[in-house]
Amino acid sequence: MFKHTVYLFLAGIWLAACSNTPEITGTPVGQRQLARIDAMPQLPQPLHIIDWRALAEAYDSTVYDFSAGGDAWPLIWWDSTGRNFDQPTIGIYTAMGDARQGARRNNGMFHESLATMGGVLGATLVRIDKSSQGGLNYVGMLRNYFNRENGWNIMMNNTAPEVAQLGGGYGRDWWYDIYPNVLFYAIYDRYPEEAGFDTLARRIAEQFYRADSVLDGNYSHTFFNYADMQPESNWICAQEDAAAGHAWILYAAYRKFGDERFLAAAKRAQQALHTQPENRFYEILMPFGAYTAARMNAEQGTDFDVQQILEWTFDGTSVCREGWGVLVGRWNGFDISGIVGSTVDHGGYGFLMNTFDTALPLVPMVRYDQSYAAAIGKWMLNAANASRLFYPQHIPAEHQTIPGLASATKGVIGYEGLAKTSTFDEFQHIPAPVAQGDGPKWVPGENPPVSQFSVYGSAHAGIFGSIIGSTDVEGILQLDLLATDFYRDAAYPSYLCYNPYAEAKEVTIALSEESKAERIYDAVRARFVTQSAGGKARITVPAGGAAVLVAVPAGAEIRQEGHKLLADDVVIDYRFDGAQ
Repeated sequence: MFKHTVYLFLAGIWLAACSNTPEITGTPVGQRQLARIDAMPQLPQPLHIIDWRALAEAYDSTVYDFSAGGDAWPLIWWDSTGRNFDQPTIGIYTAMGDARQGARRNNGMFHESLATMGGVLGATLVRIDKSSQGGLNYVGMLRNYFNRENGWNIMMNNTAPEVAQLGGGYGRDWWYDIYPNVLFYAIYDRYPEEAGFDTLARRIAEQFYRADSVLDGNYSHTFFNYADMQPESNWICAQEDAAAGHAWILYAAYRKFGDERFLAAAKRAQQALHTQPENRFYEILMPFGAYTAARMNAEQGTDFDVQQILEWTFDGTSVCREGWGVLVGRWNGFDISGIVGSTVDHGGYGFLMNTFDTALPLVPMVRYDQSYAAAIGKWMLNAANASRLFYPQHIPAEHQTIPGLASATKGVIGYEGLAKTSTFDEFQHIPAPVAQGDGPKWVPGENPPVSQFSVYGSAHAGIFGSIIGSTDVEGILQLDLLATDFYRDAAYPSYLCYNPYAEAKEVTIALSEESKAERIYDAVRARFVTQSAGGKARITVPAGGAAVLVAVPAGAEIRQEGHKLLADDVVIDYRFDGAQ
């Protein structure tokens, strides 16, 4: 029995299976605990889970409108400078009214891939085809971020490093160089036929492979020069969690191209992360290390310590960026637990984009290690609830720095962050949680107050939109485990349901419209639990526990191979133990 294990005893809450459900039974999977999540409320208050899919769809139709009128609109413009590729591309504001940006500023060259890639990925995840929208191919436009003119040959946050200088100064910051490649690979998974993307993805993988070989397990650097293939340092602290980003990209490349070199490098990078003696979580990459560890353990038979990486993600013990992690607290009657950022800055300062993007790897991770089903389910309930507070229409005016400008967001742009105490002297009177943003600090005297609204952070709403669904029991979510599980094998519809209540609850889960007769397998209980009917199924979820549900075709042949349980050659459980 491993540390921090709680076994879910299911006596008295078993939902009888139908007579033709096979008697496949295994040992229920014990649930591992994370202290930071344990400290979060079981049922956050006030509880209000907004329709994240609808918000992501509205963001797309509103922001990608070149003719939008109103204060600080439109938020999109054309960049015809043709950096890296001789084609026009678009820019999207980082923040509303950002004085550094726009078609008339610096020839329209300064825009961030975090906004444009985030917008493409977010829309794609909620099933909007961004490769053919209004006669435009927004997917293909992303090529311009592949920095070939400077020899780096990877996706970067700007179309060239010197372009960032147009925004008022820039220091090489490793996560900014790695994360656009994570976003690109996620987009490439959904648009595998996009012209030229195969070549770009292969080149990125080769660059990361070469970089990992040079680093040879030592990621204690500020950034890496992918042109000169040399690690470098500046005033920013060393970002060892860059190894997590390398591992995720290299493993995705291995899954896509089958090159064993990429698998070996992914393992080396992952091992480099695990050999760190202390928490080095810097911005967004650490949780990708947890996903990659769990997935390689399941698919490759490795033995990486997922618990360690998750504790570093959540605990707020980073020594590189003090306090970086996941916030826990109740501020003036609002549960804000689950948002991601600094646990210490101004009493706590969580950020919209970081919260969205932490879900991208951690929710699908549960497919590969269901021992974290209850923990991740509880965190997502808190994060889904608290994240609405970033949006002016969902937080009282007295908790906002600029409530009088809220209408400028058209209901689709949120504040950049939530702080316990404002980072602005003039807003110290506002009670927590304080909805604000750092935009006015970027170009003092030029950025208007409206720049506290984060366009680039709001672009990522589709991550939540694709994952979070509701059930017929308030507070029990239906989380889609496949929505952000990129470069995976064939899989049946899979969901995570967490029950925050002190008693077992029976809930209805919705299956795909194409669903026929299916048997529902619970990978936590390690058995089939019911059958579906009419595209729905009734499931009992234990008190304070979770279910990892897989909709298996009715006639599928069930067999076990090692610790994997398969249905017609599709894995439905990566940790099945048939011994009772």
